[in-house]
Amino acid sequence: MKNEGVPIVQEGLPFLLVLALVTLAALIGGWGWLALPLALLTGFTAFFFRNPERLAPVGSALVASPADGKVIFVGEAHEADFLKDERLKVSIFMSLFDVHVNRVPVDGTVKDMKYHRGRFLAAFEETASEENERNVILLETGKGIRLVMAQVAGLVARRIICYPGVGAFVLKGQRMGLIRFGSRCDVYFPKSAEVLVKVGDKVLGGETILAQLKDS
Repeated sequence: MKNEGVPIVQEGLPFLLVLALVTLAALIGGWGWLALPLALLTGFTAFFFRNPERLAPVGSALVASPADGKVIFVGEAHEADFLKDERLKVSIFMSLFDVHVNRVPVDGTVKDMKYHRGRFLAAFEETASEENERNVILLETGKGIRLVMAQVAGLVARRIICYPGVGAFVLKGQRMGLIRFGSRCDVYFPKSAEVLVKVGDKVLGGETILAQLKDS
């Protein structure tokens, strides 16, 4: 999987390089008034694309958060892409100040994937789950339990990146992609799962336990 063991994700390097060169040009040109805000913007870009190491929870039944951010929804919802039934859903909102690297929530296989073009509503709006641009991934654990994860673009997000393809075996906590500049992640669990977070909780991608799966 991409971006293992590097402090900044590769997708952020072009932005950093351009900003650093423009900042340097402003300094050389004697435009200190312009160089300072450019330097601050360069620093924030490095901060936004940061890529910290995380320690995934041990245990096949434990589901890790796919993203950093704030839990904004916990409850029942209809999963319309693959399973087409009522599920338990947890939604996580990523602000501009959260890490935007997405993580694999469980060990398993990517069984299917769908990309939807859509709108760019504010990601904290519940209608964003169905109306915004999004990438939806069907995961199956070794015990045959199926989960659905959705990467959802937000108000200013304009690109969703997902590394694994259909058929790939993935490990919990692995980096699986990112969403540029503000977004959300939704996870749909079987109704038998025990959700361990509540609305308002802050979570860390690849580390915080969202739920515990049951065999039936």
